[in-house]
Amino acid sequence: MPLATLESICLAYGHVPLLDHADLILDSGERVGLIGRNGTGKSSLLRILAGQIHADDGVVWHKPGLRLAYVAQEPLLDPSHTVFESALQGLGPVKQLLIDYDQVTHAVEKDHSEALMHRLTHLSSELDAQAAWSFKSRVETVLSRLQLNPEAQVGTLSGGQKKRLALAQAMVSEPEVLLLDEPTNHLDITSIEWLESLLIEFTGALLLITHDRRFLDRVVTRIIELDRGRLNAYPGNFSEYQTRKAAQLADEAVRHEKFDKLLAQEEVWIRRGIEARRTRDVGRIRRLEALRLERAARRERTGTAKLGVDAGERSGKLVAEFTDVSKSFGDKVVVKNFSCRIQRDDHIGFIGPNGAGKTTLLKLILGELQPDAGKIRLGTKLSVAYYDQFRNQLDEEATVLDTVAQGSDFVEIEGRRKHVMSYLGEFLFPPQRVRSPVKSLSGGERNRLLLARLFTKPANLLVLDEPTNDLDIETLELLESLLQEFEGTVFLVSHDRAFLDNVVTQVIAYDGPGQWLENPGGYDEWMRVVNARAARTSEQPVTTPKTAVGARAARPQKLSFKETQELSTLPEEIESLEKEQAELGRKLSDTDFYRFDPEQVKQANARFAEIEELLSKALERWTKLEAKIR
Repeated sequence: MPLATLESICLAYGHVPLLDHADLILDSGERVGLIGRNGTGKSSLLRILAGQIHADDGVVWHKPGLRLAYVAQEPLLDPSHTVFESALQGLGPVKQLLIDYDQVTHAVEKDHSEALMHRLTHLSSELDAQAAWSFKSRVETVLSRLQLNPEAQVGTLSGGQKKRLALAQAMVSEPEVLLLDEPTNHLDITSIEWLESLLIEFTGALLLITHDRRFLDRVVTRIIELDRGRLNAYPGNFSEYQTRKAAQLADEAVRHEKFDKLLAQEEVWIRRGIEARRTRDVGRIRRLEALRLERAARRERTGTAKLGVDAGERSGKLVAEFTDVSKSFGDKVVVKNFSCRIQRDDHIGFIGPNGAGKTTLLKLILGELQPDAGKIRLGTKLSVAYYDQFRNQLDEEATVLDTVAQGSDFVEIEGRRKHVMSYLGEFLFPPQRVRSPVKSLSGGERNRLLLARLFTKPANLLVLDEPTNDLDIETLELLESLLQEFEGTVFLVSHDRAFLDNVVTQVIAYDGPGQWLENPGGYDEWMRVVNARAARTSEQPVTTPKTAVGARAARPQKLSFKETQELSTLPEEIESLEKEQAELGRKLSDTDFYRFDPEQVKQANARFAEIEELLSKALERWTKLEAKIR
């Protein structure tokens, strides 16, 4: 039985319909990816299904009592709330009771007044009456799984943590239908891979919007494309969709060619005038009228953006050379003793978690920051075009036209003058849109506008900081092609794994606090290196056989009696801790474990962290004692 359906849904803003009699059936257990061009109405469709806005026409049906959760692209969270209070928002009517109980409990810890105790008793009774205690434990369990601190203030969270919190709000209601709008935005690669695993385990129906092709390939079981107001379904993941879509477009082109040829023949016939009137073929005239109406109703596919950049004068062979460069901000070491040599035409990707220092590295290369230690030598004849992920280069009050034209009617691209209206049209800005203010643009439109502005000036060094955010898949693939053919140097920061693999020739990857390593190839090649290194580490025995320890411990001339005893017992202690840690690891990786007592889950997580610390200390101590008798 379907969980939710949309039947003949219509929605229009202005004269062009976003949704034109669109139909959708969402069944239990399926994971659906919704794709389409920016501005085609994908987010509007999710909001209609969630009941946040109403369609102009059509029927929206939900299974009676359906639990549905919707996570917006930019979730609205109260910065004054704690993470726990914010997560409770997903529980509906009991949320305020639980928030009040949590606040009064904290107050009682400081003040045991009779009034507060009476208030706490009253709230406890209310929660008992509504059987709400299970909801509280559910929130704690979800926050534990999403690795969020319940006491943290929402205002102090990073973009990725806020995305996790918005997901927690949705998950605490145990939804049967989960709607996600661009869930990978603001997440680093590690968090994206974690989210993939979480959604694959999700047992309800999932409908999500994303332009991350690797994410779609791994998570979804069906693709739905919103194209010219209609929803077209394709079974399988994104790779299967690409194959089917290419065949469909080829068939459509043939059909349109045949149709247009027939229409042209009939137009020639009707214009013969006397012959047409003499034959009085009324049926043929009516067919022509029907053909004209059908042709007028046909919605052509939106054109493809045309991206081009002038590499200008070639730079020197050397672009930048780092020699033992270090950079810190307070106590945080971002770069430590890093050396590398970047040459002309290198396409380099920067890989690392949020906050690791990728943007800092870029600014060091560009000379916007100076190192605390070491030396940076920049090449000659560098002409830089810098794409800022926060789009700070855009003036919110300026129009689209002024942002690119900057007082001129023409731009010069690769030695050719183009009228600015024509140039903006290549970036899919229609004439009626170019006089709109920047603040009225969607995220994808702003990205296209920034690229249009960026490519008006010759540059032999492109620095792109998260350029793929909000870009639709077609524009993203076009940008890939442009960068592959670009005859200059590219520095790219991106969490889009497929984009990195298709564009870069080498990566500079985060390898621990302050540590950065160069590696040829893209993201997949770097992960092969990481996995091979982890495999080698796991193959090496961590402990030393007891016989060897005993033989060395029998030489007490450099060890005290107490140290000798300690050295003989350390291997057993380490082995015991490793066994306990492995057992806890198996429990924590089992999803069923989280369905039981949340307090037990907390204790398991705490013990796992404690064992990690104990093991580290024990191994360090064992190494020191061993060094004494060598």
